[in-house]
Amino acid sequence: MKTLGEILQLSTDFLQKRGVDRPRREVEELLSHVLQLPRIELYMQFDRPLIEAELAELREAVKRRAEGEPSQYIAGSVEFLDCRIKVNRNVLIPRPETEILVDRIVKELPPTPVEIWDICTGSGCIGIALKKKRPDCKVVLSDISPEALSVARENAAQNSVDVEFLQGDLLKPFHGRKADVVVCNPPYVTEQEYASLDKEVRDWEPRQALVGGLVFYQRLALELPSYLQAGGKLYLEIGTKMGEQVKKLFNAIIWKSQQLEQDWSSHDRYLILSM
Repeated sequence: MKTLGEILQLSTDFLQKRGVDRPRREVEELLSHVLQLPRIELYMQFDRPLIEAELAELREAVKRRAEGEPSQYIAGSVEFLDCRIKVNRNVLIPRPETEILVDRIVKELPPTPVEIWDICTGSGCIGIALKKKRPDCKVVLSDISPEALSVARENAAQNSVDVEFLQGDLLKPFHGRKADVVVCNPPYVTEQEYASLDKEVRDWEPRQALVGGLVFYQRLALELPSYLQAGGKLYLEIGTKMGEQVKKLFNAIIWKSQQLEQDWSSHDRYLILSM
């Protein structure tokens, strides 16, 4: 019977030969999922023998990873701030860059309760994390995809937050309503960029949630002002090469301030606007 340490090395070698990036980290993540242990705990149990059921589950997981399936879909969930977020092929895998945005929003929310809309919510990670940090605020999650909203509903229940769900195209389900804060991480990859995306992203994550170019920003620039309360704020995640283009779409007369912010890699990644 092989030990955890031996299986870790054998599986790492297997993924490395198949060209998987960071093969050891990938196997650690899969082992953590199979054994239901924090990744750091693996190093304290290197001599632990794995039973056949654990080995069989890990073999299947490593095989799927070798075929290109992201480890987050294999595990079925990811950590996002203080939330456990379910993911499958109906939703994008939450990125660390989005955590930066949510953390900033939390810090900038007023002390009194406000209404927050998470548009193009996908897995619901943004709205759910905001509600968990500020349970006094009303949070509404919307998406055009009923499949994505189904995942978001499960995530809300799993994280014990009470949020509202709306299904529809961008702002259409919010007709007649106003928000204090709107956050949107829309599909912004161009068709040209999509063709050159990493195979893991292009072959596994939902195209509808990726491809959009400037279209959604153009629509928000035209439609959103009538949906925001006076003094309201809009937080956008954007593609790394479209900062100035997106900024120009929003009328400086309507918006009191426009802040183009960068991520950890010094790429333009967020546009923050105040009315």
